[in-house]
Amino acid sequence: MSRLQGKVALITGCSVGIGEAIARRFAREGASVVITGRRKELLDKVVGDITGEGGRAIAVAGSVADEAHARAAVDQAVRAFGKLDVLVNNAGIGAFGKLLHETDDATWDDVLAVNLTGAFRMTRAAVPAMLKAGGGSIINISSIASLVGIPMLAAYAASKGGMDALTRCTAIDYAKQGIRCNAMNPGLVATPMAASLISDQARLDQVLSNYPIARPGTPEEVAALALYLASDESAWMTGTIVPIDGGMTAR
Repeated sequence: MSRLQGKVALITGCSVGIGEAIARRFAREGASVVITGRRKELLDKVVGDITGEGGRAIAVAGSVADEAHARAAVDQAVRAFGKLDVLVNNAGIGAFGKLLHETDDATWDDVLAVNLTGAFRMTRAAVPAMLKAGGGSIINISSIASLVGIPMLAAYAASKGGMDALTRCTAIDYAKQGIRCNAMNPGLVATPMAASLISDQARLDQVLSNYPIARPGTPEEVAALALYLASDESAWMTGTIVPIDGGMTAR
């Protein structure tokens, strides 16, 4: 039995990386998936691959920083597949390599608009549909940067710390209505966002010296945890902040 059979999932930031891996895994497990992102041609490729394997998927191009896009993505999910059961707030941007006093207002505003306000808007748009469906699961893709201090990540870390707090509040607000909300906090994962770091062996070795499992994670490993949180197997979990980080935060 497929673990998401009959469920409808909306996943943001699906052009590449973790979001793409989650969309593909969910579809293989029986979910109908609605994927969003800003690069339509990449979304269309993911949809083509999923449908070519017998899955069900549609793409809704746009930015989570756009309130109209958030509403449209939820509306199209319900129109195409009849309901909404799962939301994965994965869309995110980084602003790495700047000390706090070097971070300008535009960078700060952009990072929070996508990483935090975008998750808020998508969740706000999704909750009424989930209430109508009788419940659901919201999964926020946060970061270990919300749990430990990492140099030159002030804007990014602040956005993810806010996401963790949003996760807990959402969980409390809707637990009695059957909507669960949990956050996943990946460490270094081999995605395009991390490509410049991973390609620099000296920097990579320095970073991985803090990881007991001394390698980056893969998008597929993160997707496996997302699958658990989306499925009914995690029915007694809500408001949790779950590191998936090769042991980095266990030190």
